[in-house]
Amino acid sequence: MSKIGVWEDAEPGVKRCILNAEGSLMMMEVHFAKGAEGYEHSHPHEQMSYCLRGSFEFRIDGKAYTISAGDSIAIPSQAKHGVTALEEDSALLDAFTPIREDLLKS
Repeated sequence: MSKIGVWEDAEPGVKRCILNAEGSLMMMEVHFAKGAEGYEHSHPHEQMSYCLRGSFEFRIDGKAYTISAGDSIAIPSQAKHGVTALEEDSALLDAFTPIREDLLKS
């Protein structure tokens, strides 16, 4: 089981840390090396991602969006999505509702 406040490897070049998970909300920080990808997937949770630093290309249901530090993007429930870091040392702050039980159990 993932622990809150513990950094873990996700995909190659990607590390994540669940910061909090209470009620129906969860927050996670995710760090990326340049070119690292969050693989395309979908889930029933709504997601909002805020770019802490660097820049990213998000693909949501076949459309591409670029965000950089200070920008945010909303990902609807069940949308097929993935992300690629465009710069070295890029980072996202992700929020989910409801809580991603699948990540807490990984």
